[in-house]
Amino acid sequence: MDLSRSFGQAADVYRTARPDYPAAAVQWLLGDEPRTVADVGAGTGKLTAALVAAGHQVTAVEPDEAMLAVLRQDLPGVATLVGTGESTGLPDASVDACVFGQSWHWVDPVAACAEMDRVLRPEGILGLVWNMRDQRIDWVASLTEIMGASRSEEVLDAGDPPVAAPFGELEKFETEWTSPTSLAGLLELAKSRSPIITATEERRKAILAGIAELVHDHPNLGDPDRIDLPYRTVVFRAVR
Repeated sequence: MDLSRSFGQAADVYRTARPDYPAAAVQWLLGDEPRTVADVGAGTGKLTAALVAAGHQVTAVEPDEAMLAVLRQDLPGVATLVGTGESTGLPDASVDACVFGQSWHWVDPVAACAEMDRVLRPEGILGLVWNMRDQRIDWVASLTEIMGASRSEEVLDAGDPPVAAPFGELEKFETEWTSPTSLAGLLELAKSRSPIITATEERRKAILAGIAELVHDHPNLGDPDRIDLPYRTVVFRAVR
């Protein structure tokens, strides 16, 4: 199965388990003035909601109809398109910015950059955003070891994400924050990840059992109902 198209099987879990995006990331990426923005690979609308809250006019582009159905339910005023980073369905020169929240690692960067060149206005912004669990924290590194590294972690561990013409050097911004959760929340977070969605039942049970064991045994995780999960939001920006 194409892992990039697996999330619709767990759309409701994705909606509740995945963290929101901090306002600081959106502000750094797009500034204070309202812009016309395409949220590409919008999923259930996690980044879309942050963009709308910041005052931007947003069109959500998403290939998975099940994910898009959740977004339409939660954000009924947002325009939507079924499309991909390589083929958005947007008109030529129609947006000030195209942002990819947790989705650039699923695209062909050369084809997607060509599509961004088509749909962005002059000096339009390409924004790439990832919420990353902070692996510098001991128990978070252990959590990742149990779940397995995600594709986004593999891409960013290799350096800056790849982009192509007409985009050049990437600017970078990071902000650190924590998401309050629980053992139940960590289990749901695991269930929202593509390798676990597509895993065998035996493998899935082993991962979830490993997370429960970590939470119960780790000295820094005393209360399974009150866990602060540390995140780094990493943002990259390039101008057309």
